[in-house]
Amino acid sequence: MRGDASTVQVVRPRTVEQAVEAYGRDSRSLALAGGTDVMVLWNLGALNGRTVVDLSLLREWTKIARLSEGLTIGSLVTHARIKRDEDVLARFPLLARACATIGAAQIQNRGTLGGNLANASPAGDTFPPLAVYEALVHVVSTRGKRMLAFSELFTGVKKTSLRPGELIAAVELHDPHKKPSRQYFRKVGTRAAQAISKVVAAGVLWLNPDKTVKEARFALGSVAPTVRRLKAVEEFLQNKTLSPETISEACGLVEIDISPIDDIRSTRAYRLAVSKNLLREFLEGSK
Repeated sequence: MRGDASTVQVVRPRTVEQAVEAYGRDSRSLALAGGTDVMVLWNLGALNGRTVVDLSLLREWTKIARLSEGLTIGSLVTHARIKRDEDVLARFPLLARACATIGAAQIQNRGTLGGNLANASPAGDTFPPLAVYEALVHVVSTRGKRMLAFSELFTGVKKTSLRPGELIAAVELHDPHKKPSRQYFRKVGTRAAQAISKVVAAGVLWLNPDKTVKEARFALGSVAPTVRRLKAVEEFLQNKTLSPETISEACGLVEIDISPIDDIRSTRAYRLAVSKNLLREFLEGSK
């Protein structure tokens, strides 16, 4: 521990090498990206005696870069920038829509994609889009670099599979093999804006020429300890026509993959009912 119990030591590295060295030096270090959640803890005194590694000077992590078949989004790119980036809007619109729902303008201007991931909230609005786009997460430490499938990142409420000393460097998104027939994002909260999600959903659908389902991906947040792809629903829909009967049967499979709870924001029954309604809306193409 550095300093006495009433102090917070701040380190401001200028390079990635300096950042991972500083972060890996102390197991109680905390990375600061946008700070929209960290500053709340700081003001409460919950960080006293800890080292905060401020990543804001790492310019290479503030870039959105084109790949031959996708994009990489640096971990320090803000929600405000993502929601208006032309490449993101054209190629991964669900992520742009999710970023536009996060907090108010002040939060969107400060909050970052990497910070959102590291925070690992069950209600993370960007997580269902990243799940259905099957994102990859670049991480780095003094031991080197590695890449995680987004589906492997979260292990529980506020928990990730990041190893000690690892920082999130970027998120990689690959263009779908074929333009989706349908894309869907919906956030349900207490208010129309500045709300924490009661349920948040994203879906991508590809149809065969005969209108049967070639592939469906659907993910929900705020209904389990981590974001969930509805694997039972996705497998059931394969090669089926989206008839009213098929859609109703698919909605009946929702609770196989999610485990809503009663908490201060909502109830299990409400979350389960809304989850089924959102899946129905997606499959019917009514929004």
